[in-house]
Amino acid sequence: MKRRRGARFVGLLIVTSYLAAHVPLFVHAETLTNDKIKESEESKKQAEEERKALKGSLTNVKALLADLETTKSNLEEYISQLDSDLADINEKIDSLNRLISDKESEIQTTEKELEAAREVEAVQYETMKRRIKFIYEHGEASTAEMLLTSRTFADFLNKAEYINKMSGYDKRMLDSYIDAKNAVDAKEQALIEQKTELEEAKEAVLNEQEAVEALMADKEKEITVYEGDIQNKEAAIAEYQAMIAEQDQIIKDLEAAILAEKKRLLAENKKAIVYDGGQFKWPAPSYTRISDDYGNRIHPTLGTQQFHNGVDMAAPNGSPILAAYDGEVIAASYSSSMGNYIMIDHGDGLITIYMHASSVSVSPGTMVARGEQIGCVGSTGRSTGPHLHFSVRLNGSYVSPWNYLG
Repeated sequence: MKRRRGARFVGLLIVTSYLAAHVPLFVHAETLTNDKIKESEESKKQAEEERKALKGSLTNVKALLADLETTKSNLEEYISQLDSDLADINEKIDSLNRLISDKESEIQTTEKELEAAREVEAVQYETMKRRIKFIYEHGEASTAEMLLTSRTFADFLNKAEYINKMSGYDKRMLDSYIDAKNAVDAKEQALIEQKTELEEAKEAVLNEQEAVEALMADKEKEITVYEGDIQNKEAAIAEYQAMIAEQDQIIKDLEAAILAEKKRLLAENKKAIVYDGGQFKWPAPSYTRISDDYGNRIHPTLGTQQFHNGVDMAAPNGSPILAAYDGEVIAASYSSSMGNYIMIDHGDGLITIYMHASSVSVSPGTMVARGEQIGCVGSTGRSTGPHLHFSVRLNGSYVSPWNYLG
């Protein structure tokens, strides 16, 4: 009987020693899972706060249109205010698209962490099962029995120490498994919150795009009604001609500045930009049709013959605008007639102009390459729908863009 008990105790000591050697594994896992739980809870809380902020920042189109009602008597002021609202909305759309990209990346990371947490949980669970199976198959000597069989006081203390280690080990193992399971639960909740936020961000983008379309539709209606009103006809024609004259003056002033700069470079024996005669890149790669060509034509709403100094390329709002050729950006600004516009000097008196952009991504003094994106198509300024108005000037006069486009 004593021999059997002794053998059982020796077996328990061997197993205890083996398991005790692996205690650091569970201590490390506990720390790891606690960190993951805290990290997941913080991620979930952050996602909830971002969702609340997102819902509170959506554009109220009705409120914007109501504000614009007071300015409709002055078309230029109305266009400028509406374009300012459009710029704010487009910034929101850009911000939301960045959020969507970030969330998609976060979700990928969380899914990997969840998989790792599940693996830790499975390992802890299997380890507990093996421990329970061992106890069931080999039996567990009672504390009193083990202590009563001690031959000396030192033997008694030695056995008591091992009993404490076994008890402590079992508790740590159970705690580690609970932590691992909690880590999985927390990570799953964080993942659900991130996916919910992603879907809400995508819905917000659609909401903002609808807001852009609603504002552009209102502007198109107001401009068409104003220009088409018979009582306003003469005034509208005069205003249109004044608008074109204003555009031309802005452009001429910039050309004069370019000429002065070239003279300065020549005086200092420095090289100026030179156009090498290459073919232009099509500036609106997403265009669907030419809505208005270069040359004399009957104005669509004024009903009189007017000279159209560029080519209108109908393209989706937000689609890219590309630099037609290598050159230096000499203007990237806004006017109530041209909207957001860009001018590029290609050298030898050749300049390209891009009007009505929803946004501009270059600044004066920037060197750009042929085909580089410089902005996005829009309907800012005196425009009744998304398109790129593309003009070419040579030595101070408008020329047909078809001379340079393929």
